[in-house]
Amino acid sequence: MKKNIAIVAGGDSSEVVVSLKSAAGLYSFMDKERYNVFIVTIVGKVWQLEWSDTEKIVIDKNDFSFTREGVRTTFDFAYITIHGTPGENGILQGYFELSGIPYSCCGVLAAAITFNKFACNTYLKSFGIKVAESMVLRAGQIISAEEVAEKIGFPCFIKPNVGGSSFGVTKVKSIDQVQPSIAKAFEEGEEVMIEAFLSGTEITCGIYKTKKKSQVLPVTEVVSENEFFDYDAKYKGQVKEITPARLSDSLTGRVQQLTSAIYDILGCKGIVRIDYIISEGEVINLLEVNTTPGMTATSFIPQQIAAAGLKIKDVMTEIIENEFIG
Repeated sequence: MKKNIAIVAGGDSSEVVVSLKSAAGLYSFMDKERYNVFIVTIVGKVWQLEWSDTEKIVIDKNDFSFTREGVRTTFDFAYITIHGTPGENGILQGYFELSGIPYSCCGVLAAAITFNKFACNTYLKSFGIKVAESMVLRAGQIISAEEVAEKIGFPCFIKPNVGGSSFGVTKVKSIDQVQPSIAKAFEEGEEVMIEAFLSGTEITCGIYKTKKKSQVLPVTEVVSENEFFDYDAKYKGQVKEITPARLSDSLTGRVQQLTSAIYDILGCKGIVRIDYIISEGEVINLLEVNTTPGMTATSFIPQQIAAAGLKIKDVMTEIIENEFIG
């Protein structure tokens, strides 16, 4: 009998549009001969199955099931592709844990840590991993532009601490930009991160591990046409993505080894993508850890899977079946 797979998309952040695109990508990648695949959207309190363009079916939150024409259907597995709350920060993971439903990505603790950029970077820094100097502001806290200049310097990035897809991010070059940029970042959430700018080559590396294998993917080099790798660069093609990256074999190996180490330190699960800046002297600096990376046809992970000579349909099957291996 085919397993019922729910691709869970939507969310309560500005990234909802990106999440829905990832859901469509994942739907196209999965093996329909092996699985019954459904897309479930969660937006606020509205949980529904996207049966068709015209028919939406309410999800029963008591057991994550749906009923159509008198037939109740439950799910064997949930593939979470919500970028932002509640799918990337541990909340939905907790729900599936309580419901006893296997799911695709990191558990509650790893998701919560990685979703909070400042907490994650500070934690990983204690393991000797290099990160940019940063500070965090919480709702109600105030900082002077002069203090930012003294502690972090310019240029710097001011961004939401728990956001993604570069919503609310500003590259700040002068003291007069500080307060407007903080206000912009606070529009996306209750915490703002102020982070020193690192000059260098931006790269990203995907990885997944199952009970049977560890697969670190080829590295991608990110060359943005814009001031930084912002929303337009990510989703409107204003970027060059080079896979494999133009790095030496030894540096590539170091990046992949570090990616595997970070995955294990955090206790990750499923497909994860980790972003870095290579600064002068081939220093590898962590930018952030993405535990529910974009999965559109043109996203980094599908590119890297293809470059590794793997078939994405097989990778999806590996991720799903890993949950049913004793």
